[in-house]
Amino acid sequence: MKRVTLLCLLFLMNVATLASAQESAFDSFLTKFDYETRADMKIDSKKLITLLAEKKAVLVDIRFPEETKAWKMGFGLYIPLNELPKRLSELPKDKIIVTACPHKDRSSIAMAYLRTKGYNAKYLTDGLIGLAENLRGDNAKDFMEDAGIAKP
Repeated sequence: MKRVTLLCLLFLMNVATLASAQESAFDSFLTKFDYETRADMKIDSKKLITLLAEKKAVLVDIRFPEETKAWKMGFGLYIPLNELPKRLSELPKDKIIVTACPHKDRSSIAMAYLRTKGYNAKYLTDGLIGLAENLRGDNAKDFMEDAGIAKP
């Protein structure tokens, strides 16, 4: 019985320590937040398209599964915002992670979370709707060829 109590106590201490460390990461992000950070956390579709073609960035669509079933891009990763914490291992640390949703509300949350986890993350300022607008017609064809993404 004493051993079980001790194990429970150790478990609770570890959980409390982990929660404190996560709070500290976000506290640190907020404390260091300035105009440079604000500018660095944003990216627009035109710049993203260039970085994707150069293989310097990864797009992460953080919408709900129902939304991606209705329409999605033919490239990037699909990780719903609420699955992001348990799927961090799918994200490369050596590339810029660009989070996206139709506008920018959820993607800015995902970007802030990823920054507290040590990722170079940005959010797409014009959202997936802006990206789709920039990838129409010849632009889509050229991008897919430049990025080396297979044709359907």
